[in-house]
Amino acid sequence: MVTGSGIAKEHDDNMVLLEFSMSPLGKGESVGKYVARSLDIIDKSGVDYRLNPMGTVLEGEWDEVFGVVKKCYERMKKDCGRISCTIKVDYRKGPKGRLISKVTSIESKLKRAVKG
Repeated sequence: MVTGSGIAKEHDDNMVLLEFSMSPLGKGESVGKYVARSLDIIDKSGVDYRLNPMGTVLEGEWDEVFGVVKKCYERMKKDCGRISCTIKVDYRKGPKGRLISKVTSIESKLKRAVKG
C-alpha cells in the first residue's frame, strides 16, 4: 500500500472503521442543517468517509476518527442542549481501504455489484 505521501506501508495497526450518527434532540423533526454542519467538519478533516442515510462511516486511525467525532460534538453542543450519538467501531489489523474492500468482497461473492 502507498500512503498519500508516496511512502509504502504494509499496514497500520491502528486503522478502524467508525460509524456514527449524531443529532440534536428537541430541534424538531428536520435536523438536516445540523447534520450538514457535521458533514462539513468531516469533509474538511481529510478522513476518508461514506455518508449513508442513517449515519456516516469514517476510516482512519483511532485517535483521528474519534477526533472528528469530537469536533462534530463540540460544534453541535454550541446551540443544542441535548444530543444523541451512537458509535460503532470495527478494528481489524491490516491495511487501510476497508471502506471499499468490504463492499468489493461481498460483490465478489455475489458475482455482481450491489447498491451503495
